[in-house]
Amino acid sequence: MAENLKGLLIPGCRVCCKSSWNQLQDLCRLAKLSCPALGVSKKNLYDFEVEYLCDYKKIREQEYYLVKWRGYPDSENTWEPRQNLKCVRILKQFHKDLERELLRRHRRSKPPRHLDPNLANYLVQKAKQRRALQRWEQELNAKRSHLGRITVENEVDLDGPPRSFVYINEYRVGEGITLNQVAVGCECQDCLLAPTGGCCPGASLHKFAYNDQGQVRLKAGQPIYECNSRCCCGYDCPNRVVQKGIRYDLCIFRTNDGRGWGVRTLEKIRKNSFVMEYVGEIITSEEAERRGQIYDRQGATYLFDLDYVEDVYTVDAAYYGNISHFVNHSCDPNLQVYNVFIDNLDERLPRIAFFATRTIWAGEELTFDYNMQVDPVDMESTRMDSNFGLAGLPGSPKKRVRIECKCGTTACRKYLF
Repeated sequence: MAENLKGLLIPGCRVCCKSSWNQLQDLCRLAKLSCPALGVSKKNLYDFEVEYLCDYKKIREQEYYLVKWRGYPDSENTWEPRQNLKCVRILKQFHKDLERELLRRHRRSKPPRHLDPNLANYLVQKAKQRRALQRWEQELNAKRSHLGRITVENEVDLDGPPRSFVYINEYRVGEGITLNQVAVGCECQDCLLAPTGGCCPGASLHKFAYNDQGQVRLKAGQPIYECNSRCCCGYDCPNRVVQKGIRYDLCIFRTNDGRGWGVRTLEKIRKNSFVMEYVGEIITSEEAERRGQIYDRQGATYLFDLDYVEDVYTVDAAYYGNISHFVNHSCDPNLQVYNVFIDNLDERLPRIAFFATRTIWAGEELTFDYNMQVDPVDMESTRMDSNFGLAGLPGSPKKRVRIECKCGTTACRKYLF
């Protein structure tokens, strides 16, 4: 007797405890067993579900597809006439992939009567990749704590989900580092219109960051102090923006110009609106130096110096991170970095938030400058020269092998560092 994921006891079944509902149904059908608890009866015992399509041929104007059945090995694949298939979405996607690959290979989109083995194999790999990306998308959305949904797409190559990446929603504190929680909060009745003592920003001798629409009104370089867990105000306080997390639906997509993965917005984002945080593992500068040398040899880095007041800590988003892990560089970016303080007021450990520098339209890629320099607006602004990706690397950027920039903007500096 085994217990499935929903806690139902099914006599006579032997399955691993982590099997999904669909997997349990497949096991019953393979064993030709009815199971009322799973909805498998004699009437639907022999119902089959298309997992993906493997091949295509046309005989006397009749279209046939080689079908991979969900829950069955490849040896059970069968050729089926189109009228037998009810999987409209899978059929559409198969032909979309087929036409795109035919155009790439032969500059024509009309399918031949028979597919050559290489093309058929590509379509199988594409179908498997698509399923892997769908599973990854589901995992990302299961782990996110923010409102904005995440979608994933790759219409460029056969690369699947990154092998070594764990999605997190907030900083992961490295060994030997402590985040001290704030001891006091504000007592405002209305933090925007009637702040007591300048609210949380005023207590730190800084300006209130937002307008009544939640848009940042500080110049780049000035810190943002939000209300914290000890404040009297509630969740809807206008000084709680970054802490509410990502509000927009975003898409991780494969770029077609060799820049790897990127992120685009699926919604319009207004100028000066909060978009996302840069999240990862907080490590010491010494550890950043060690990792930086390794990443530099690999030709990629996700290190972000927390150098608001002094260069003591670094955020490493290579393994632990959120969707910002996939945001690309641009010499003319649409995101600007701000240092944010909420429940931890240690100026050596700010949270890194991205705000829109202009209106960003649905479908646009999100970018920030990996080597931004903030023009001085006052004494505070000189504290924020982010130098993303340079953390832990020996010597100045001039001593490194120069990395070519692929942003393609008219303002391109030609090299990242």
